[in-house]
Amino acid sequence: MSWGLLAAAGVVVAFGGLLQGLIGFGLALIAVPLLALLDPALVPVPVLVVASAHAMMSLVREFGHVDWRGVGWAMLGRLPGTVIGIWIVDSLDQKSFGVVVGAAVLVCVLLSVISWRPQPTPPSLVTAGVASGSFGTATSIGGPMVALLYQNQAGPEVRATLAAFFTLGSVVSIIGLTATGNVTGHQLWSGVVLIPFLVAGFLLSGPLRKRFDAGGIRTPTLIVAGASAVVLIVRSALL
Repeated sequence: MSWGLLAAAGVVVAFGGLLQGLIGFGLALIAVPLLALLDPALVPVPVLVVASAHAMMSLVREFGHVDWRGVGWAMLGRLPGTVIGIWIVDSLDQKSFGVVVGAAVLVCVLLSVISWRPQPTPPSLVTAGVASGSFGTATSIGGPMVALLYQNQAGPEVRATLAAFFTLGSVVSIIGLTATGNVTGHQLWSGVVLIPFLVAGFLLSGPLRKRFDAGGIRTPTLIVAGASAVVLIVRSALL
């Protein structure tokens, strides 16, 4: 990875880490389309690496607020969803994969805009877990499916519960991709070298998270994610 690419990718990851530290998700929504534009090799494995690191830090910071019952139900769906995600990675060429990544982001953005009020019930959590496992493994974007179910809960519970789910889910996805030969040492290293940027964003979110309501930064975040996804889809279609 060149110094220029590292700096650009680092800024993206730092901003994503700040956003996720504030509202509990958003790292992948920001990072995946932008990093895929910079270098397709940065998706999904390096993003899964930094997402795992962020989730573990968030879990330690707000461990006492985790809804472990919800995490359990969501993980029940995440496991079969991971298998579907691995199939996507194995079956699609780079052009198609770019379109899938962009479409996944747009779906997440559209779902986030819809003003329905879902609840974290066992059936909805299992369903969200399957979707999260599929997209999370194939594109590193798995958070919004579960986050939508907790949108009416208190901030600390949302951040802590998603952190626990992401910690377990990211590890499952990385293990699954590794077992099927879709992970290389270079990909893992690319994720590791981005972690210092992630830590910077995460630490900045600490003193700010109590001042920010999720709605305060939600709209610009969705605009950036949606625009990046459209650019990625157009770019992939022209390859």
